[in-house]
Amino acid sequence: MIKRASVKTSSSDAANRPEKELGNNTPSSYRSGYIAIIGRPNVGKSTLLNHLIGQKVSITSKKAQTTRHRINGILTDQQTQFVFVDTPGFQTQHLNQLNSMMNRAVIQSLSDVDVVLFVIEALRFDDRDSLIEKILPEKKPVILIINKIDKIADKKKLLPFLEKMAQQYEYASMIPVSAEQGIQLPLLLDTIRSYLPEGRPLFGVDEVTDRSERFVAAELLREKLFRMMGDEIPYATSVIIEQFKQKDGLRKIYASILVDNANQKAIVIGKDGLKLKEMATQARKDMEDAFGSKVFLNVWVKVRSGWADDASVLRSLGYE
Repeated sequence: MIKRASVKTSSSDAANRPEKELGNNTPSSYRSGYIAIIGRPNVGKSTLLNHLIGQKVSITSKKAQTTRHRINGILTDQQTQFVFVDTPGFQTQHLNQLNSMMNRAVIQSLSDVDVVLFVIEALRFDDRDSLIEKILPEKKPVILIINKIDKIADKKKLLPFLEKMAQQYEYASMIPVSAEQGIQLPLLLDTIRSYLPEGRPLFGVDEVTDRSERFVAAELLREKLFRMMGDEIPYATSVIIEQFKQKDGLRKIYASILVDNANQKAIVIGKDGLKLKEMATQARKDMEDAFGSKVFLNVWVKVRSGWADDASVLRSLGYE
């Protein structure tokens, strides 16, 4: 598991609350629970998670559908342990087995949590959002998060938008925020806290995610594919960690990038191998920040046609 104080974001005050060992001194009024973060692709779910907990545990890019796995991010303070469940963007078109598995992760999350955060963009609510609204659980508190309010020039437009949303669904609360700028995140945490059940912490107080270093390494490399490649290539690729070895403060990681065909392989590698080298270098630096140690990273590109429709390959990549 990844511990606190690894990779820092430029987070809000909400994510920088002081932490102390609770031990056996957990107050009887202590609260803990799971909070799902759901929404259509590219509304800022992963950015919200990273800024709430104050560390990068979920990869981000400007491209939609960057998140493919359900990821837990953990924030612990003296009153509450919040376990945020970042989910893939809900897919409105089932183009392959991968998309089906991603949607299954979203629906499963809704049944496993105590609170739901439904994230939309400020002043925007389209058919994709409406489909998600229809699967919201009726017996659990749902907080509507209106994200990216920093992008709105005329803030007076927010009130009629909120009134419209209140007529569509009985939300427990509606909170306008800017995940990127940290606006209203302390208010959001206090609101979530009020809906969580009383109970002891579910994880260690210094943990920020329950995912393994192996998983995080694969995600950090995949992030570089989304950030550095063109519009189509990232969606035809995935990353698998072949070996992960740790000895004497050095992590040796051997990773493969899966692509569908030889043409994609050539694009990912780039002229004279420069594109692959640049991605690997940036991923290695992020891994060193995340793990707090030196990293040796070796990356290959492999052609595996139809991997996104192959259930056995998807299971090996951690999809269920």
